[in-house]
Amino acid sequence: MNLIYLTVGFPLLGFLILAFSRGRLCEKVSAIIGVGAIGLAALSAAWVSYSFLNSGLTEYTAPLWSWITVNDPNNAGKVLFDPKLSFHIDGLAVTMLCVVTGVGFFIHLFASWYMRGEEGYSRFFAYMNLFVACMVILVLGDDILFLYFGWEGVGLCSYLLIGFYYTEPKNGAAALKAFIVTRIGDVLMAIGMFIILWRVPELLSLSISEMAKPEMTQTILAKLGEPYLTAATLFLFGGAVGKSAQVPLQTWLADAMAGPTPVSALIHAATMVTAGVYLLVRLNFLFFPATFTLEIVGIIGAITLTLAGFAALVQTDIKRILAYSTMSQLGYMFLATSVCAWNAAIFHLMTHAFFKALLFLSAGSVIISCHHEQNIFKMGGLWKKLPLAYAGFIAGGAALSALPFITAGFYSKDEILWEVMAADHPGLLVAGLAGAFMTSLYTFRLIFIVFHGKPATEHADHAHAGKGIAHALPLIVLIILSTGIGALITPPLGAAFTSPEHAITGKHTLEMVSACIGIAGILLAALLFLGKRAFVNSVAESTVGRLLSCLWLNGWGFDWIYDKLFVQPYLFITKLLVKDPCDKAIGLIPLVIRGGNKLMTLTETGRLRWYALSLACGALVLIAVMIITFMSSAS
Repeated sequence: MNLIYLTVGFPLLGFLILAFSRGRLCEKVSAIIGVGAIGLAALSAAWVSYSFLNSGLTEYTAPLWSWITVNDPNNAGKVLFDPKLSFHIDGLAVTMLCVVTGVGFFIHLFASWYMRGEEGYSRFFAYMNLFVACMVILVLGDDILFLYFGWEGVGLCSYLLIGFYYTEPKNGAAALKAFIVTRIGDVLMAIGMFIILWRVPELLSLSISEMAKPEMTQTILAKLGEPYLTAATLFLFGGAVGKSAQVPLQTWLADAMAGPTPVSALIHAATMVTAGVYLLVRLNFLFFPATFTLEIVGIIGAITLTLAGFAALVQTDIKRILAYSTMSQLGYMFLATSVCAWNAAIFHLMTHAFFKALLFLSAGSVIISCHHEQNIFKMGGLWKKLPLAYAGFIAGGAALSALPFITAGFYSKDEILWEVMAADHPGLLVAGLAGAFMTSLYTFRLIFIVFHGKPATEHADHAHAGKGIAHALPLIVLIILSTGIGALITPPLGAAFTSPEHAITGKHTLEMVSACIGIAGILLAALLFLGKRAFVNSVAESTVGRLLSCLWLNGWGFDWIYDKLFVQPYLFITKLLVKDPCDKAIGLIPLVIRGGNKLMTLTETGRLRWYALSLACGALVLIAVMIITFMSSAS
């Protein structure tokens, strides 16, 4: 387990080598360093996980260093404050570590093929290595502030990678949007941390693992009290909402598709968007007693998975469809956390990493083969030309749609639905089942339009399959993991994250209902989008169809609302302040002084008559003042 440092050290070393090379390294060397660093980190993570799981320990802490030590002035031997930066391993950390480095390695390997010939090849891998390093710090950090350091690091890396093609203004705007929107969530999270530390200041020197101990948790809850606990957890949840792109801070994720496709895979599958779910599960000892906050978590998750599902139904960009799908699947994970089903949330997070990485990498293969075309209606008939990408979409799409028994998604998603049903939340259950139907519908709409029918453009007609092990191996491995084989990997979370026990009554019925709903969505997609689509076109051309399509295509108009509520008022204020009225007001002081000076200089004429008249007028004024003063005092 001493190799735990290497899981961060290798990606950081890769980042430093590539960053300081300043693009002088050739593509082959850059790929060896970038991919190799993550490969070594994945091997280190595998060894750490194996050693931990076979050690019989439930947790292990590896201290890095003490960064502040405060001694008692009245007692030199007593330490008042001694926070340590440490890495902490438990079942949750092991699971997340393997997902981040394992899936991240295959994404890096695929990227070495995808980015070939692109300007800034070494810069790309430097950013990707730093991204993985920051996510590992977030996962392993045993201190709230240390975790927050990694939390901010992935935000920075997402900005750099989303805006990788910086010569296009829209890409820079998308990166800036992601950075600003997620910063809103980060500020909310920081406020939640400050509330906790304000009420319980001794936590500054405590690790999360110590806070999670039952006796310490009781002390924390007692000092916080219900109002402050609710406020703190709501603010912490705000941070999770921003990172995991949930309503109302979800608007950045679809635009984040401006970055290269491997970046989208890394953000959606292994790193950034999963951080919000991880935060809620890691701090479950705070969220479990905060019942009001958990209700809000469930409502937000249900709203997000529903709205994102409708939005995905009408998207034409292959990557934006998958982006809205990610929002929806994260909504399921938040449903699980709302009913304290921590195990189910992490299980779905893991399987989602498998099949969503597969779908994005398969989409990248299609995009490259079609000469960077991303509009699904300009593709078609690709299943023979791109058999491996087609197999990736079938396996990944089936897992996303939770096709029964043979896919990993079926076992993880149905576990969430069962936990919601067992917790007696019928509204959330209905939302989950409705989301399952829409997921099947928009997923196979994508597959049928892209891979079946006739080629819609010359690019689709002349598409050619990618070649090489860097292209094929990640897709093959992820195809295997997206099947029921991936579901055999059970996250070893331990007792601290065990879901509540429920009776099995009705579980198999729910599984059958869920399976039928998913299959119905696939059949409806086949009916609507295979062959001639006259009915679909007629509905789309109707007035209601055009209105709904416009609304859903633009993500329910959240960007328009935020533009009117926040952006336009801000721009109006900036126009008012463009000449800086405060500076103008301060500038009045020297103007008045200079004006007074000029006025006084006018009295210096050098003429005797003028001076005599001035003395006479001054004397009259003084006499008048004295008379008025005397009369007022006499009365």
